[in-house]
Amino acid sequence: MEELKEKFPSELRFDLVSMDWVVIATGRGKRPETFKKEKNRQEAIPESQCPFHDIKNQQTPVLFFANGKKVDFKPGDKFPENWTTVVFPNKYPAFSQGKSLNKRTEGNLYQKMDAVGFHEVVVTKDHNKQLAEFSDQEFKEVIDVYQERYLELKNKKFVNHISIFHNHGWEAGASVSHPHSQIITTPLVDADLNNSLCNAKGFNDTNKECIYCRMSKWEMKAKKRIVFENKEFLVICPFASKTAFEMIVTPKKHLSNFEKITEEEKTYLVEAFLNALRALYGGLGDPAFNFYLHTAPCDDKTDYGYYHWHFTILPHTAIPAGFEVGTKMEISTIEPEKAAEYLKNHIADIIK
Repeated sequence: MEELKEKFPSELRFDLVSMDWVVIATGRGKRPETFKKEKNRQEAIPESQCPFHDIKNQQTPVLFFANGKKVDFKPGDKFPENWTTVVFPNKYPAFSQGKSLNKRTEGNLYQKMDAVGFHEVVVTKDHNKQLAEFSDQEFKEVIDVYQERYLELKNKKFVNHISIFHNHGWEAGASVSHPHSQIITTPLVDADLNNSLCNAKGFNDTNKECIYCRMSKWEMKAKKRIVFENKEFLVICPFASKTAFEMIVTPKKHLSNFEKITEEEKTYLVEAFLNALRALYGGLGDPAFNFYLHTAPCDDKTDYGYYHWHFTILPHTAIPAGFEVGTKMEISTIEPEKAAEYLKNHIADIIK
């Protein structure tokens, strides 16, 4: 068996939710510490030149928070000097407000419609302080803002899906180094989430159980891929991780809608999510990453009780090449079990 292992060191692992196969290429693998980011790959612009340095140059804000509390603000009011998080419409939106989707076809073959929706930017005040360096109170404010805007936008016309995401580092698509997240609403459910919804429903119909709950129960029993755990949340390196050091932050209870999160649940989410970011920062030397929210669509007419909301964190430790692009089959060069153990041991590094 040892000879076979040396000859065929990699594994193909099946993702139960996406129904994708991924390659865990241990034959090309690296030691965990070799994933640490090389510093200064992109020089951050000075704060004085940052487009978020003076928010008066941005679109009129739709939400202000100051030290954990929402600030009562109306267009035309003076901007509060003590703000700590602000939300404003993106100057260059991917989706814009409109009165109609204006659906149409081209040549009775191609379909198109106007990209109607909202595109907002969530900016925290400190130019140099990344999310992994936030205190629990500071990070809870970010989660509060996500929930506040979600609840405000979900009932708007042409909003069927709300994407909340954060890009950190130029490799992850962050054109501005100042910490910021984005919120985009769409009239459609994207293919990735739609695929997850369909597969989650199929599993639930067959097994009378949530697929995410089944996986979480196994992970808590196996204890091989858990990075962090508290009363309400798990941080897991998925069995079929699509990238090295991928993590999922998921509620232990079966919950379909992020926006319905309680204050108590938010406290535990903040602890789990922040420790996941700290593990990346401490273990991999502040790598580029994306995180995004997957939650049930904003369609009150449909029962999505079979779905289970969660955040996915995807570090950028390698550049996709021809095989990944051509086959849509990802290659990860470290086993999720080793990644989880390594990250778990580096959670506190940023605090020291």
